[in-house]
Amino acid sequence: MATKKKIEDLLNELSDIAKELESEDISLEESIKKYQHAVDLYKKAQKQLKESELKIEEIKGSLEDV
Repeated sequence: MATKKKIEDLLNELSDIAKELESEDISLEESIKKYQHAVDLYKKAQKQLKESELKIEEIKGSLEDV
């Protein structure tokens, strides 16, 4: 099973891809591959953020029970 990347690592990788896509030294085919990879990273980051939000809501809810 693949290890889950930290949200910070995902965001850094997205930033790197954005810089590469802005470069004029990249072919159209490579740009498309990198764009698809960026979309996949974005989805993973969004999922982790959603999971974090749910955990925070659970914690807040448990405080109301006190």
